[in-house]
Amino acid sequence: MNNERFKRIELMLGKESLDKLQSSYVMVAGLGAVGSYAVEGLVRAGVGKLKLIDFDRISVSNINRQLYALESTIGMQKCEAAKERALDINPLCSVEAINGFIDTETAREYISDAPDLVIDAIDSLNPKIELVTEVVLSKIRLISCLGAALRTDPSKIKIANLEDTIGCPLGRLIRKRLRKRGIPMDFPCVYSDETLPNPLPIASPNDALSDEHTQERGRIRNTLGSLPTLTGIFGLTAANLAIKMLIDK
Repeated sequence: MNNERFKRIELMLGKESLDKLQSSYVMVAGLGAVGSYAVEGLVRAGVGKLKLIDFDRISVSNINRQLYALESTIGMQKCEAAKERALDINPLCSVEAINGFIDTETAREYISDAPDLVIDAIDSLNPKIELVTEVVLSKIRLISCLGAALRTDPSKIKIANLEDTIGCPLGRLIRKRLRKRGIPMDFPCVYSDETLPNPLPIASPNDALSDEHTQERGRIRNTLGSLPTLTGIFGLTAANLAIKMLIDK
C-alpha cells in the first residue's frame, strides 16, 4: 500500500504499527452521529479493511450531527455514503457496506468472519444488546459507545469497562440486560458521566423530527437533543481507542 497518505501516522506510531493498522479488520455497527466519526478516524489512520453496517437512510434531521448527512446525500443509505467517503479517503481500503438491521440472527452472521475488533455505535437498545452479546461470546474485541445525546461537556467523556461506568442511564440498562444473560461486562465503553439536563430536550415520536425513525425495522423512539461536537468526540474517542488496541494486538 502507498504509505505517503499515512506518512504522519507512521511518523507518530512507527512503521510496524502502521503495518498492523493496514492489516486490521474492523466492523462498525451504527453509522450515525457517533459511528460516522468512528469510521472517519479509522480510515484516516490507515485501517485496511472495514465492514460498515446500518439500515437507515440519511434524512434532513441528520444534518446537525452526522458526518455523511449533506444536502447532496439526503435519501442515500448511510452504509453506502460511508463506503463512498471511506474509499475517497483511501481507495485501497477494503470496505463492505451492509444495509442491514441487527438482531439475534444477523449479529451472529455479521461477525462470522471474525473481525479483529467491533465498534458498537448503535443507538437502539435491543439491537445493541444482541450485538454485544454475540461479540462477547465470540471473544472478539469490542468497544461500545454509550449515550452521547443530551451531553454538552466534552471533559465528562470517559473510557471504562461497562461494569465500571457511572452516570449513564443507557449503560445501566445494558448492564441489567447483560447480567440476566450472564454476559461478562469487562469490555471498554466510551461514555459520559455528565449529569443530564432537567427537563430533557426530547421530542415525541409524533414530532416532525421523528422522520428519521420511520424505518421498516426498529421501535419508534423519542428523539433526543444532541450536539454535533459531543457526538463527534464520542466517535473519534472510540476510533482512537481502537487504534491503540489494534496496535497492541
